[in-house]
Amino acid sequence: MVGKYKIGMAGQFSKTISESDVYLFAGITGDMNPIHIDCIEAEKSIFKGRIAHGLLAVGLISNVIAMRMPGPGTVYMEQMSRFVKPVRIGDTVTASVEITEIINEDKHILKLDTVARNQHGETVVSGYAVVKAP
Repeated sequence: MVGKYKIGMAGQFSKTISESDVYLFAGITGDMNPIHIDCIEAEKSIFKGRIAHGLLAVGLISNVIAMRMPGPGTVYMEQMSRFVKPVRIGDTVTASVEITEIINEDKHILKLDTVARNQHGETVVSGYAVVKAP
């Protein structure tokens, strides 16, 4: 390892998504899509029930980046996320981040593989982030 960061360094965070998480996220963002907050309407959807906001799962990835790897002081420059499976209320989601590329060692600009999986090990969000680490 030449610099502070090296390829393969990783971190993760897990959280069980509660009904209050979904309602609070809806209130903060203003995203009141019935698929998230209305049981009757959500039953009519392709998911046959309520699901959490996709960006709530991405927020768990943000937790890892900001608090664990690379950690406090990290600034997002880019995020690409693909929503693979729905997150349901009661799911435990584990967000993981791994350094896959050191874009600029002097400036600590890193490319990170980002993924969130449910309690069954199924990927719910996949993608990458580019960050400026401290």
